[in-house]
Amino acid sequence: MAKLNLEIDVKDLSPQQVRLIKSINLMLKHVLTTENEEEYFEHSSDLLRFVATAIKKANFSENDQAIEYSRQALEFCVDTLSEQVYSDDLLQYDN
Repeated sequence: MAKLNLEIDVKDLSPQQVRLIKSINLMLKHVLTTENEEEYFEHSSDLLRFVATAIKKANFSENDQAIEYSRQALEFCVDTLSEQVYSDDLLQYDN
């Protein structure tokens, strides 16, 4: 059995942030491997919601409550994602 072991330093993360990371990884694996159409769509949506929650719960966004950084970051992400959905350009993720 092939495995990928990820090592993440969690000393600056809250227990909730650690749980989010675990959930995101499990959901991502499921999205990448499912052969069921309904699960593919539902879990893809869940995955993006988990990531949005992680962005909202980031340490940076909680530093200055006067500025809604998490909302601004998510709006930026949605705009960028919308462009990516309708573009033929692939995101380069390998160095």
